[in-house]
Amino acid sequence: MKEKTLKVLMIVLIIVSVIGIDQISKHIVRENVEYNSRSNVVGEYLILTKIENTGAFLGMGDSIPRPLFVILMIVLPLVVMGYAFYYIIKTSDLSKLLQISISLIIGGGIGNIIDRILYGSVTDFLYFDFVLFHTGIVNMADIAVTTGFFILLFDAFFNKQSQTEIKG
Repeated sequence: MKEKTLKVLMIVLIIVSVIGIDQISKHIVRENVEYNSRSNVVGEYLILTKIENTGAFLGMGDSIPRPLFVILMIVLPLVVMGYAFYYIIKTSDLSKLLQISISLIIGGGIGNIIDRILYGSVTDFLYFDFVLFHTGIVNMADIAVTTGFFILLFDAFFNKQSQTEIKG
């Protein structure tokens, strides 16, 4: 029973931390950064700016009718994240990495949904240029979701690798 309690505590702590970091960073940016301004944080590689994204990833979906927007960008993601939360709490044989990755995705998703509900848009403010590729303008929730996704892929690849080695 104690292990289950620690698992739930870790999951909730990750989710709440991601939401908190996301909302605090967005609040700071909303209060202190001008729209479409450009401040180099680390040369040309990390730039601070501020935009409001009324759609989803890279602004996609910003022109869909409001009722459909609410269903696709708020209700459906909340249902999926609710199920994901239920799944990681109830499933006992998930790796720690998988629990962390799903928790990051849930926290980031909720962070952006909070913006959509309160402001009708999501505040994005970080642009990364990694020389070989660059990002769109993102926020901490986006970074958490992306990190969670890559951890999930990493876990799936190496978990499958170890299962294959055991069977073979």
